[in-house]
Amino acid sequence: MELIASFQQYIEQHQLFKKQDRLLLAVSGGLDSAVLCYLCHTLQYDITIAHCNFNLRGAESDADEAFVMKLAQQLHVPIFVKHFNTLAIAAQQKKSIETTARELRYQWFTELLQQSKLNDVTPLKYILTAHHANDNVETVVMQFFRGTGIDGLTGIAQKQPQLIRPLLFATRKELTQFAQDNNIAFVTDSSNASNDYTRNYFRNDIIPSIEKVYAAATNNVLHNIERMQDVAFIYHQFIQNVLNKICQPNGDAVHIAVNQLKAMKPLASIVYEMCKPYNFTAAQTIEVIKLLESDTGKYVLSSTHRILKNRNWLIIAPLQPATMAHHVIEEADKTVVFSNKKLLLQHIEPTNFEISNDKNIACVDAKNIVYPLLLRKWKQGDYFYPLGLPKQKKISRFLIDQKVSMIDKENVLVIESNKKIIWVVGHRIDDRFKVTGSTKYILKLHLVDC
Repeated sequence: MELIASFQQYIEQHQLFKKQDRLLLAVSGGLDSAVLCYLCHTLQYDITIAHCNFNLRGAESDADEAFVMKLAQQLHVPIFVKHFNTLAIAAQQKKSIETTARELRYQWFTELLQQSKLNDVTPLKYILTAHHANDNVETVVMQFFRGTGIDGLTGIAQKQPQLIRPLLFATRKELTQFAQDNNIAFVTDSSNASNDYTRNYFRNDIIPSIEKVYAAATNNVLHNIERMQDVAFIYHQFIQNVLNKICQPNGDAVHIAVNQLKAMKPLASIVYEMCKPYNFTAAQTIEVIKLLESDTGKYVLSSTHRILKNRNWLIIAPLQPATMAHHVIEEADKTVVFSNKKLLLQHIEPTNFEISNDKNIACVDAKNIVYPLLLRKWKQGDYFYPLGLPKQKKISRFLIDQKVSMIDKENVLVIESNKKIIWVVGHRIDDRFKVTGSTKYILKLHLVDC
């Protein structure tokens, strides 16, 4: 009964959950989850079982389901069962069977918790899985060879907001011995013997081969996981302090001074952590470092973002849609909504006119306005007469002179009337439409966030 005491001590020591919490146990019917059920039931925790039938092993999958149904009946606890067409979903999403099954499983567990919060007086609070110490070792060894960095060496998370793994302290050998001593029945997944799945290959071949040379390899990795968790904590504190100093948020973008970044050490690790939240890979770290010495305009792409070199800055910004729809404005005293902004148009009397320093407000002489107006992104070849200048200027040249970054250039809008640009939005109006002493009516344009 030593495992029962260790289980309770582990829960209390790490404050995983409380006696009054309702727990959703992920139960496949295998050794690990069967022991988890026995432990929770023996200690009188309030449990509900959830079983996934992935329909991957024909009659064997159905036999596992029947076993878990019988287990729930024997323990007098509620049970949820769900079937998945895993092979078809994996093919449709172009993912591995392992990844697909994992995503389907956790998505369903989360849905069960959400439904319970809506329908039950005492809702289910946590999902419990039966991952144990050997699973942790396998994960870390796989991550090491996969190259996931320091976080990959800290092991499986013990507790996440809704997910708890209370058996990480116990080895497979301890669970097997406990099941034997207490006559705990369980099913054996025949696919565990196959190396078709990556984890099985590490479990069945790689780690046993290492243990032939280093008998204590599993325990050594477990001790290293504890050390690496401490190291990772210190590492992330340092990295966050650096990023707070060098990263300057600017709307949806982040600006980083090139010279400041170049002076940082260790540069590769800082660049990697700086880029990781924006879906850049570890392999792209070198490409980003090369940007520090590149010409303006060079960039590196992720699936969602771009890092652009712009003079003495690196700019990280979301990828923008290739085009923006033109918005036709039929009349004044109207609001045009687009993306996450809106444009307010209002006629005002000259007596109410005050020059505004707000770059998102423009006032023009209404007598020169011909409707409909057109709101669109600027394009090459566009020109206007910037306020205060007697001759026309291409918008591309104007934006360069204003030192607008390449990423910000892509988002610059213009408003045109009768094929004449009246306002480069957020920058300057056209001199031909300025308010003068003879102006009788003023059109006020105001760009605001939604």
